[in-house]
Amino acid sequence: MSPKSAPRAYSQGGRPGPKSESKPVADKAQRPAAVPAAETRPLLTRAGDRPPERVPVILESAGAGDFHLIDSGNALKLEQYGPYRIVRPEAQALWRPALPAHVWENADAVFTGDTDEDGMGRWRFPKQALGETWPLSLLDVDFLGRFTAFRHVGVFPEQIVHWEWMKKQVEDAKRPLKVLNLFGYTGVASLVAAAAGAEVTHVDASKKAIGWARENQSLARLDKAPIRWICEDAMKFILREERRGNTYDIILTDPPKFGRGPNGEVWHLFDHLPLMLDICRQLLSEKAVGLVLTAYSIRASFYSIHELMRETMRGAGGVVESGELVIREAGLEGKDHGRALSTSLFSRWVPA
Repeated sequence: MSPKSAPRAYSQGGRPGPKSESKPVADKAQRPAAVPAAETRPLLTRAGDRPPERVPVILESAGAGDFHLIDSGNALKLEQYGPYRIVRPEAQALWRPALPAHVWENADAVFTGDTDEDGMGRWRFPKQALGETWPLSLLDVDFLGRFTAFRHVGVFPEQIVHWEWMKKQVEDAKRPLKVLNLFGYTGVASLVAAAAGAEVTHVDASKKAIGWARENQSLARLDKAPIRWICEDAMKFILREERRGNTYDIILTDPPKFGRGPNGEVWHLFDHLPLMLDICRQLLSEKAVGLVLTAYSIRASFYSIHELMRETMRGAGGVVESGELVIREAGLEGKDHGRALSTSLFSRWVPA
């Protein structure tokens, strides 16, 4: 993953729809023979029915490993990350906090400064100065948390539900699965997949993010795991993979709403997402088990990416399920069942 709201180098189930006949995902006849020299291509014309749908689907996390959401309110959230309690802005927390003020005031780190979605700021440490990084663990994978200038700490725990799903697919498969993680950020999802037995290709255009991901690989004791760390513009990479005819069984894509590549490439989510998904469709193997998209900090309904995913997967069979990722407040001890805090939109294609 990469920071969702910061400008960056682009580096329970719902109602089931009607069944339809499943068809191969990667239609070789539709693959373009060549891609123009410019790093783009036209959208392919898709034939066949759109996949049936499951909407709305709310995927909920109550926390895992070293993380849980303690409380939220007054446009803030109080989270537990390992030994630290952290306060960060959260515009969607419109209600009042459930816990008393003294609990919030006992936080170890508070993000201050510009609270705009794209704003930079700094961390305040009320008790004592803390180091830049500290060890964390999720789904039995160790990695580093880090206090960044864009309020993020190196992991987006609402995606635990996607990682748990992916982990199960990899572990249950009777063959090695190939996973492509686009805009992979600090590599936690890639490490979860590799630890489960997948062959992973991790792509992010930020050298700093790739360096952090490699640190996490060592901390997770996965130095010998089959992970390719690719520091490159995501669109350039997937276009090249399409030309080469390479395919993947699971694709995770977690694009920002805006970003710049290492050579000045500009990414705008609404402008470039249709082509990115179209190429990802071509990169799915004939026995693919999922294509997962998450979208943050955009003014849109989940239906916008849901219908795009259904159009992209027209004729592929399977099911498209879309909705929101939420985190449930769990209180100080991580055992309560509080309010649900919405964090992002998602859409996921899976075979029938």
